[in-house]
Amino acid sequence: MKRALITGVTGQDGSYLAEHLLHCGYEVWGLVRGQGNPHRSRISRLVGDLRFVEGDLLDQSSLVAAVDRAQPDEVYNLAAISYVPMSWQQAELTGEVTGLGVLRMLEAIRMVSGIGRSGTTGTTGQIRFYQASSSEMFGKVREVPQNEDTALHPRSPYGVAKTYGHFITRNYRESFGLFAVSGILFNHESPRRGREFVTRKISRAAARISKGLQSELRLGNLDAVRDWGFAGDYVKAMHLMLQQDQPADYVVGTGRTHSVRDAVRIAFDAVGLDWTRHVVGDSRLVRPAEVDLLCADPKRARAQLGWEPTVGFDDLMRMMVEADLERAEREKHAVLHPHTEAEDW
Repeated sequence: MKRALITGVTGQDGSYLAEHLLHCGYEVWGLVRGQGNPHRSRISRLVGDLRFVEGDLLDQSSLVAAVDRAQPDEVYNLAAISYVPMSWQQAELTGEVTGLGVLRMLEAIRMVSGIGRSGTTGTTGQIRFYQASSSEMFGKVREVPQNEDTALHPRSPYGVAKTYGHFITRNYRESFGLFAVSGILFNHESPRRGREFVTRKISRAAARISKGLQSELRLGNLDAVRDWGFAGDYVKAMHLMLQQDQPADYVVGTGRTHSVRDAVRIAFDAVGLDWTRHVVGDSRLVRPAEVDLLCADPKRARAQLGWEPTVGFDDLMRMMVEADLERAEREKHAVLHPHTEAEDW
């Protein structure tokens, strides 16, 4: 039985990946920062048979201990300070976790594997490492669509930190022979997406407005364009990357783009509302340095991994709205019955 260790296991991607790996017959360990992690019980109820080990991307020794205890065949580093607008407010923390945290995990793997600094080793039989890179690294794009060779020009502290993590992963692959890969994933969403992310903010607002729990939705740049897919599809690409004979980096996306305005229209149509009567533009929500157009060229992933997305954007937004309608119903019930807990992702 293979073993996998997932950082960021309590997040959207971590939960879907844990489910997928358990379905594939893995023993799955999730890295958590402590017994008091508020999302630990939630992920246990959702995913099921998970094991937990304590560790922190800010603490090198805790990562060495976690890798040594779990003895994984594969490590998936999904943990990050991942909300892009927040990265301007917490730039140093973003660099420490999202950037240097990758280095600390790579070092932990190198040390537990017994790989010295003075020479390289083969990739056979060693711990395989997946780094969650991001399309935000492309930033001010040089070409459309973007592929594995497109120049990087990140436009946020988050994108800069992800770029460091991406290149240090490649450096450890080239320096020490680690089986270390980066998945350059474009935007991927689901009903488990955090409330602060724009697609979930939209789906939740549409549901709550339709139930009378909210009156308006405030958004920044409605014209920003992204390549959006379903997170449940994308975690399968992560797994496939670590099953290859040779390590390589891959762009993962649909190759199709939609605007934030498109997402709003689809979500409000799903609940029978005219979005123009409820959505308010708010310049305070516009990024200091905007990323206007991200679109994936996933040819390598399709050709070498055999990976294809299965959920289109319209269906994805409707899926998210339907889940938020159920949550809004529970929220209304909790208002009427104060002792009832309305749990949300």
